[in-house]
Amino acid sequence: MSGTLAPAATGLVDVDWAGRRVRIEHARVGVDDPHAPTMVFLHEGLGSVSMWKDFPARLCQAAGLRGLVFSRPGYGRSTPRARGERWAPDFMHRQALELLPALLAGLGVDAAAEPPWLLGHSDGGSIALIHAARFPARIAGLVVVAPHILVEDVGLASIERARDAYAQGDLKRALARHHDDPDSAFGGWCDIWLDPAFRAWSIESELASIRCPILAIQGTDDEYGSLEQVRGIARRVPGTELLELPGCGHTPHRDRPDALIEAVVRFVRSHPRGDIR
Repeated sequence: MSGTLAPAATGLVDVDWAGRRVRIEHARVGVDDPHAPTMVFLHEGLGSVSMWKDFPARLCQAAGLRGLVFSRPGYGRSTPRARGERWAPDFMHRQALELLPALLAGLGVDAAAEPPWLLGHSDGGSIALIHAARFPARIAGLVVVAPHILVEDVGLASIERARDAYAQGDLKRALARHHDDPDSAFGGWCDIWLDPAFRAWSIESELASIRCPILAIQGTDDEYGSLEQVRGIARRVPGTELLELPGCGHTPHRDRPDALIEAVVRFVRSHPRGDIR
């Protein structure tokens, strides 16, 4: 699969979350068909709408989907973290169980009537899993790419290296191209992951509640997690499909985009109605 698509125009929507009004940057991509299924893209711990580049558009065009891409609060052009605000160990649960339902409702996505697909990368994959476990009838299917289901030393070591790169300035300059407030994006992610209180975080016990099809994907050279992250999902959710990509790091949509698109298109087409158990 070759060629690129023009970046989608982004918009802003206001939603009530965590006792305040926040703006959410979002973009619609994919096919222009009101009857096509919707896939919602949930970005990584330092991601945003723009950091996906043209991957969501390419995937949705290939699969015949409507796509919804958004930046979580603290990221991209969305409302940044308040000064001094520190996320708690339940931050991904709050994103999954409070923010995502509010956003879908605010954008007119009726998850009860037409359950969307979720594609989450890294922290976004964890958020997708948590959401599907709590609302099993409201999700058509999950594609989780390099998700986290528990905290591992290898991931913490990589985050410590990222912290050093940010302090030296190179990473901060790179993130400033994608975030109105790069300190908000980086600090929210780094501070909580390296907080000793987060070391025991795990969603392993919640996974058995998921009832929709799952495709779990991870690179064999992922610097932020071992293959136990996806293999642990497969042990707890029968029928989970695994794809372990050789020669691929933590960002398959950058390292192996064609292989990822091919796998997701096949998976979505093999579950046209979600097959909720």
